[in-house]
Amino acid sequence: MKKPGLWRVLGLLGPALVAGVAYLDPGNVAANMTAGARYGFLLVWVVLLGNLIAWLVQYLSAKLGIATGKSLPEILGERITGAWSRRLYWAQAELVAMATDIAEVIGGAIALQLLFGLPLFVGGLITAVVSLGILAIHNRASIRVFEWVIVALLAIVSVGFAAGVFIQPPTFGEFAGGLVPRITDTGSLLLTTSILGATIMPHAIHAHSALTRDRFGQVTDALRKRSLVKATRIDVTIALVIAGGVNLAMLLIGATTLTGITGELNLEDIYQALSHALGPIIAMLFAFGLLASGLASTSVGAYAGAEVMSGLLKIRVPLLLRRALTILPAVIILAFGVNPLWALILSQVALSMGIPFALIPLISYTSRGAMMGEQTNRPVTTWLAVLATVIVTVFNLALIGITVMNALGESVIH
Repeated sequence: MKKPGLWRVLGLLGPALVAGVAYLDPGNVAANMTAGARYGFLLVWVVLLGNLIAWLVQYLSAKLGIATGKSLPEILGERITGAWSRRLYWAQAELVAMATDIAEVIGGAIALQLLFGLPLFVGGLITAVVSLGILAIHNRASIRVFEWVIVALLAIVSVGFAAGVFIQPPTFGEFAGGLVPRITDTGSLLLTTSILGATIMPHAIHAHSALTRDRFGQVTDALRKRSLVKATRIDVTIALVIAGGVNLAMLLIGATTLTGITGELNLEDIYQALSHALGPIIAMLFAFGLLASGLASTSVGAYAGAEVMSGLLKIRVPLLLRRALTILPAVIILAFGVNPLWALILSQVALSMGIPFALIPLISYTSRGAMMGEQTNRPVTTWLAVLATVIVTVFNLALIGITVMNALGESVIH
């Protein structure tokens, strides 16, 4: 069988670009730009590390969907035999989905406020409703149309978030200094965990296996499986090069443009600082990028959440009802005036806490020959994935430990 030509390979691309939207959601904006503003180039290495881990994770998720014709939640639903065990796993995944919605709905709401002066509460509702319409394309049209809509939004996001770095680029020395792994204090640890959570998102792990299943179905021919897996490697590489480049650009913009901001940082401050330093056009592109990011990422997040519920509980809740429930925390935050930027950052920390629950079963299943056949992980792939899980988990535990110690210290003082 001849290797697929360029056009055939291009025709197989798409699922990774949709899943890759998760790496460019408003939580990434908050984490990366805050890291740049507060610590300069210190955490460049975290963005690059997170992107490398994300490449491996998304590749394994897509490969699982191709090899089995099932999503990760479907397989978990079959293999977790205890009803309460399935419910508990679903509960943590649902909490992570709500944390995802906090970041994405708030981001869209802030963008609508910056662009049109709408109240945050109204902007949040509009973001949720429009994202539901985008998701309906998947159900009523086709997976390809849904992919093209998301990819179009991804293009807007990329231009909007990365344009500023070309106006005021950093020096090579400044960039190179951030490649040395180090953390200086609790704040940089919080942002490290937040960046990892914003980059390696649990719902993207669940979604990617479902996206490949929806696109390719149950593949039984071994040669076609090999062809799809090869195309998937290209797909994931393209998606993560785009996402990684834009995430890095956001941190660099924060380091070169936002370091003069004092006091508590918020996205309106970032918008105003970009307008002052780089011009109103760059600031406007940033706001449109933020809006497109919120719409695209919350659509993919809702898709992933519905897949998790269906796979684990065998329940399909109407999308409108499900959407109303999962956006409730974000709407409450907007209604009570909580600082949206820190709500975004803390939501990414919550995402990071959920990563091991998705990564561990993913590694386990893709390492099983009986399930994966010739697409079973090589030992080096499995060990790299285990190392990635350990790295993320260690950062999570360190953050929890430091937070508890600080809380105990404050209680003793008072």
